[in-house]
Amino acid sequence: MDSPTKKFYSRREVLRGATVLAGSAFLPSLLPNAAARMAAVGYGPQTGTAPADPLATIRAMFAAIPIQSQKLTDNLTLLSGPGGNVAVLSGRDGKVVVDTFVAPAWPKVKEALNALGIEPVKTVVNTHWHYDHTDNNASLHEAGATVLAHENSKARMSETHELAVLGLKILPSPADALPQQTFKDTLKLDVNGDHLNLAHLPPAHTDTDLYVHFEKADVLHAGDCFFNGNYPYIDAGTGGKIGGMVAAAEKLLALAGRNTKIIPGHGPLGNKTDLEKFRDMLATAQDRVQKLKSSGKSID
Repeated sequence: MDSPTKKFYSRREVLRGATVLAGSAFLPSLLPNAAARMAAVGYGPQTGTAPADPLATIRAMFAAIPIQSQKLTDNLTLLSGPGGNVAVLSGRDGKVVVDTFVAPAWPKVKEALNALGIEPVKTVVNTHWHYDHTDNNASLHEAGATVLAHENSKARMSETHELAVLGLKILPSPADALPQQTFKDTLKLDVNGDHLNLAHLPPAHTDTDLYVHFEKADVLHAGDCFFNGNYPYIDAGTGGKIGGMVAAAEKLLALAGRNTKIIPGHGPLGNKTDLEKFRDMLATAQDRVQKLKSSGKSID
């Protein structure tokens, strides 16, 4: 029987296949200060001799990735590319968009959304507060959409964050990018012939995580509580913890059937078996590190 971690890429394999990971927050988590190093050798936008903003450089890298469209049902589409995975539910009630890609990709995002029908975007859902999932909130709100998220997302987006492991400083989001509607525990939406269940997950990837379950379509958007085929980034600075990631995976598995399509925050469309492998990998890693800590091993 395969080890729970056997199907996950080694660090060398991930670095070699970095183009597969573009559009996610995972690549910079492997390469702290990568954007700054790239700017130093001439990549990314620069002004005069001043060093490029690492976050702007990362956004530009991700924005260069094309958007790929995959039909999940007649009116539910998965858009993948510059900032993870976006779900779009289309219909007469107006489009519902889950997550929004990075800001420099906005022209491509707008084009991809228009290709799915003439209906305007009415609702935007953020699965958590990170920039690669919320960057185009302001543009979509300006176009007439209401942005909704867990209440912690609005609070986190209103703060400055130092993501030391990534070598990044995240400034507060502008007021028009903040969610206009928030909830604490659960929220239900009946729209475009489907029933959407939104629920907050206890601190896992962050303390702002939620999932979106499209009941009729049998599709579950897990946000960054699921990285399909890759090790996750866990944002301890805003409440993330590996035990919470394991618990979140268990919760999501309880919702999923064998035919449920599961959209990860990053990585290809998955299913229950893929999520089980991810859960097993997390649990194995947690157990191994805990044993090392209990034996008195240092971080080094």
